[in-house]
Amino acid sequence: MTSEPIRFTDGAGYDRFMGVWSRLAGKEFLDWIAPNEGQRWLDVGCGNGAFTQLIADQHKPLALVGIDPSEAQLAYARKQPLLQSVDFVNADAMALPFPDESFDLAVMPLVIFFVPEPMQGVAEMARVVATGGTVAAYAWDMEGGGFPYQLVNEALAAIGRPTPKPPSPDASRLEVLSDLWATAGLSDIHTRAIVAERTYTNFDDLWNTILGGPSAGQALKAMSEEERIHFRELLQARLQPSGSGSINLTGRAHAIRGTVPSL
Repeated sequence: MTSEPIRFTDGAGYDRFMGVWSRLAGKEFLDWIAPNEGQRWLDVGCGNGAFTQLIADQHKPLALVGIDPSEAQLAYARKQPLLQSVDFVNADAMALPFPDESFDLAVMPLVIFFVPEPMQGVAEMARVVATGGTVAAYAWDMEGGGFPYQLVNEALAAIGRPTPKPPSPDASRLEVLSDLWATAGLSDIHTRAIVAERTYTNFDDLWNTILGGPSAGQALKAMSEEERIHFRELLQARLQPSGSGSINLTGRAHAIRGTVPSL
């Protein structure tokens, strides 16, 4: 069965599904790139603003712009009280609508595997960041089992209900990220892995989270009620053999940063 492209149409559902994970990994990522206060930031693929809020809360940006192709996600972000000073723009990561050297930092949180041409996305970030500025990203290790809901996706695939796939999963590999940054002409390139763990109160908490998200949520909504009930029982048997209690999931992301060199 061929799966449909992933659709991001529910900002609140996405926040519960992935926004929490974005903040868990994002805080460690921001500590690692160690930005200064009072800088001009671009958040590429900002989605519903989960990571954008970390920047606003912790790093006192001089200016903060978030871009995303999903108007539904941006509408959710614009309503958040702590993001009222952020400029959210509907735009494509491969064609950023900004002049050269408009920012001091460009970051791409959990997005690069969704970019059809990752090299173009990295080149665009490098173009809009000033000399000496930082271009950085972090992405779930999609091919190495680092996606937090990997076990859910495997269970769906086992019953012939594959989840939608991002267009560029290989872009999350550390060696591919390093090549992308080097090809874009960035210098002082560093990489690392980030591990995040999240606890769900019980199976209902996890199940409702999955239902509200893209990818697995799309696959579940395409099922009949009978199929959904059967899959729920199968998944609970895999993830919660004891039948009750909390559930812990782990995600592993690959992070990279580089500097825009002087000409």
